[in-house]
Amino acid sequence: MFNQKPPRSVWLTVIIVGVTLGLVWGISRQKTVVIRTGGINVRQGPGLDYDAIAQTKSKKRYHVVAQRNDWYKIRLADNQFGWVASWLVNRKKPLKKVTRLSEATIVIDAGHGGSDSGAEYHRDSKTAKYMEKTYTLQMANRVADELRLHGAHVIMTRDNDRYVGLKPRPALAESVHADAFISFHYDSSPERNQASGITTYYYHDGASKKLARCLSQQYSNLPLTNKGIDFGDFLVIRDNTRPAVLCEMGYINTRKDFHQIRRLSYQLKVAHDVVKGLDSYFAQ
Repeated sequence: MFNQKPPRSVWLTVIIVGVTLGLVWGISRQKTVVIRTGGINVRQGPGLDYDAIAQTKSKKRYHVVAQRNDWYKIRLADNQFGWVASWLVNRKKPLKKVTRLSEATIVIDAGHGGSDSGAEYHRDSKTAKYMEKTYTLQMANRVADELRLHGAHVIMTRDNDRYVGLKPRPALAESVHADAFISFHYDSSPERNQASGITTYYYHDGASKKLARCLSQQYSNLPLTNKGIDFGDFLVIRDNTRPAVLCEMGYINTRKDFHQIRRLSYQLKVAHDVVKGLDSYFAQ
């Protein structure tokens, strides 16, 4: 009599209660975010390649159910799901206007670094202020700062004077599914003061060539001659399936060019032009 099993209905009740409690616990454990910026695109997948299906509402709370490539998968009010750029969600100061550039992930590559000094104003100077690596990093930082002001998600291959191999640079762009990869360098001629100007290189036709053209078109207002775009067999853009360019922003061993290269005003002008070029590229 005391070994009699509980009725089946009791077991079903226990199971239902257990499942319900599990669901409640799971929902309570989900991350929630308050999106302060209205008008952020909610896309079908984690990236600009996917169509927008809705837009966020200002100061509304959303449940985050997954994360990939720095994008959040959120639950919408109508029980649909979509993806938003996490850096726009977490931004301390909301953007006044959300653009495709502000939804983009941009990898900025400061050429050389550490033991790899690159070209020099004076050959074998052993002085950092004459080395290419010094000015590629300065330029990369100026460009990154300007892009972040416009909401873009910027990832740098290096943000200090350290050595980074060539292969990890495009590999980074691949791993984060970058919407654009821009590598900054400075040219050098066999003899000093022989050459001058800016050249924007691409390796792959299609998106990379279009990116090169959009950036180069903005460089025409700089104090150095814009030589336009050209094919370049450089590993960081050759081994890159993401839209990728390499910008030679002047000849470091030419006196006239070096005078510009080291100036803050020149670097800020380039940063402004890069933003305009990317705006143009993403608008096409």
